Amino acid sequence: MRRAALLIFFLLLFKPGFSQKLHSPAQFLGYQPGERFTPHYRVLEYFRHAASVSAHIKLREYGKTYEGRELLVAFLGSAENLGHLEDIRKNNWRLSHGQAGNSDSDSPAIIWLSYNVHGNEAVSTEASMQTLYDLLRPDNLKAKDWLQKTIIVIDPCLNPDGRERYVNFYNSVKNVVPDALPFTREHMEPWPGGRSNHYYFDLNRDWAWQTQLETQQRMALYNSWLPQIHVDFHEQNLNSPYFFAPAAEPFHQDVTPWQREFQKVIGKNNARYFDEKGWLYFTRERFDLLYPSYGDTYPTYNGAVGMTFEQGGAGRAGLAVINREGDTLTLAQRIEHHHTSALSTVESAAMNASQLVAEYQKYFSNSRSKPPGQYKSYVIKAENQEKLKKLANLLTKNGIVFGYGSAKNSRGLNYVTGKVESLSITPQDMVISAYQPRSVLLKVLFEPRTFVSDSVTYDITAWALPYAYGLKAYATKEALKPLSASAPSLSLVRAKVENPVAFAANWNSIADARFLSALLKRNLRVRYSEVPFEANGRLFNAGSLLVTKTGNEFLGESFESTVESIASAAGVSLQPLSSGMAERGPDLGSEKVRYIKPPRVALIAGEESSPLAVGEVWHHFEQELSYPLSIIRAVDFNQADLTKFNVLIFPDGDYPGIASEKLLAWVNDGGKVVSMQSALNSLAGKRGFNISLKGENKEGLKDHEPELVDILKPYANRERESVKNNIPGAIFKLRLDNTHPLAFGFPDYYFTLKLDDKVYNYISEGWNVGILEKGSYVTGFAGAETKRKLTGGLLFGVQESGAGSIVYMAEDPLFRGFWENGKLLFSNAIFMVGQ
Repeated sequence: MRRAALLIFFLLLFKPGFSQKLHSPAQFLGYQPGERFTPHYRVLEYFRHAASVSAHIKLREYGKTYEGRELLVAFLGSAENLGHLEDIRKNNWRLSHGQAGNSDSDSPAIIWLSYNVHGNEAVSTEASMQTLYDLLRPDNLKAKDWLQKTIIVIDPCLNPDGRERYVNFYNSVKNVVPDALPFTREHMEPWPGGRSNHYYFDLNRDWAWQTQLETQQRMALYNSWLPQIHVDFHEQNLNSPYFFAPAAEPFHQDVTPWQREFQKVIGKNNARYFDEKGWLYFTRERFDLLYPSYGDTYPTYNGAVGMTFEQGGAGRAGLAVINREGDTLTLAQRIEHHHTSALSTVESAAMNASQLVAEYQKYFSNSRSKPPGQYKSYVIKAENQEKLKKLANLLTKNGIVFGYGSAKNSRGLNYVTGKVESLSITPQDMVISAYQPRSVLLKVLFEPRTFVSDSVTYDITAWALPYAYGLKAYATKEALKPLSASAPSLSLVRAKVENPVAFAANWNSIADARFLSALLKRNLRVRYSEVPFEANGRLFNAGSLLVTKTGNEFLGESFESTVESIASAAGVSLQPLSSGMAERGPDLGSEKVRYIKPPRVALIAGEESSPLAVGEVWHHFEQELSYPLSIIRAVDFNQADLTKFNVLIFPDGDYPGIASEKLLAWVNDGGKVVSMQSALNSLAGKRGFNISLKGENKEGLKDHEPELVDILKPYANRERESVKNNIPGAIFKLRLDNTHPLAFGFPDYYFTLKLDDKVYNYISEGWNVGILEKGSYVTGFAGAETKRKLTGGLLFGVQESGAGSIVYMAEDPLFRGFWENGKLLFSNAIFMVGQ
């Protein structure tokens, strides 16, 4: 009898439908929120539990991280709305693209809540579970009404790899009773910290650029929905109270009055709940809406009300920490703050759902018919097909429509010269009309000059894609309509030649570096020309690759097919050569044609290095070049066998022992050092290294005597005064010596993103390859004192030492993985210099 009763019980428990009870996070996990950090797999288990017992949630896996962790989102809504979820998505898409859709009153507002993009801001994921529970709780009558009027998307963790790095650290060192003293071990993350993803990229700077796997997969989903509200949950320093909207100035000029106003609506509702609890908060400070690749700005430039919510704490807070005021901040309190602001935001959206949808439709209607700004079209010249393809790929990922060719020529602002000029448009040129749904994002990404309404900014202030990609482009005030949606097809192999003696490939993009990498990994011998040449009626620039039969005899009859297949995979154009004699320039046997010795590369990393800078190099080698890279900890440098390598990379950082006798001897024996950003300071003034910071005297002190006006400045103006020496990220045009291997594949200029005010003296015994001249500033904010300082000096140079060389790169050519043109410069440093 008892067995029968038990059988009936279990049958009822597991019968189809949603008869089981929704457990709270505490009931499901076995501990109260805030008592510990929850591993990623347990977070997913809780979301799956909720989906198994509630008719108001659907889950969707949208990808995996570099380390193989699952990425998923939860869709919350009424059972009826969830039953028509795809129809709602399609209707929302129609509203944003000017197609007939349901009326405002019939369309639920879409709210997207993103948690834990920074892994060590680990409270966010904990708060997502509590928010999920309260929105699904059957006795929460308010939430039932909200779910009728909205679709709520919850992404519990955008960066599982970084979060697990933090959680594993903390759980391995925490005391049984949390030690709240902020200087103790459990509050001190080891390098590289949990903020970034597997490759140490800051995913909150990657929304528009989509360089990382997690971002690419998430944005494919996000851009198929385009919500009306997006909130990005963060943590800031542990001594700060809570931050919520409205954001700080500078707002980008194309943030609409409605978007500004609804930030205030959200903020006032949040303030009401925080005031009831007596919690401190601040608004309109620090976190602005300018840089386009954040989790608040990118949604804003795509029709949403995008916001950042910031809780004090981050990786320093642990389970409990004493702040500078002597109060103890706990994980439980941090969870409750994020939980409260999330529910308050959902409430505000639900109360204004029909207006949100109406304004959303209006936003995209204006985008299509009245695009912002003076420029109505952009023309990108097809002078570099590989770079143009990369740009086309980025635009497609961001939903920006483009085409090729035009029925007429035009006049436009030349990004290179900064002048309005006539331009003729070929069928291969990319033409982008501003009359499209994503016209605001298009304008933000292409604007030649960024308008900055407030000089105190949180991030870089210039990013225009023609500069980032090194493409000749024009911004026109004329509306141009592309002739074709696709580019004319171009054969990768030109002028078929019977039994070629060699293949030549122009060197002018990262695709060419990827081609070289693949050739070297297949053990092919590759050469390059130091000077331009002409063969088979085609011009080739300095640095162009040459793959000859001579030296590659091991391929036998497969020589031709092997080289062509490798080129095709890399996406580069090849020219077969029928003869080793050039029509102009050096023949294949000339001493001007140099053999490329395969680089054996090591990257120095550790506490001395910037994790972001290390990650950029690591990602570049593994994901873009597919070329082997060893990583050596800086603390192990003196014990490392440097004879295994012929290239050493020192990324941005401080290396007290970098200028050692061991390193200099290795260089003189034929090694190559690539020193980047602040790593140059570790070499400056040291024996054997011909580099010095401009503006310093022989003792390394600044040659500057403060004027009286600097001393007698008001305390209240301290923040404004500081920006005179500030440069949060501006674009400068360098003069390049493109006859040097470091600048192969470039014109005689290069646009660099300047991130600090450092400039170096010209090298007296070496090559000044990339220099700042008077009038080098192009766009972005740079303080008056900084502009004055950044005239005349070295940013990129090469010193020869014995049989080796030292490459000085004062700026970051791989910045955030999106500065596409810099990747060729960096590849030159690795593959071309010193051969």
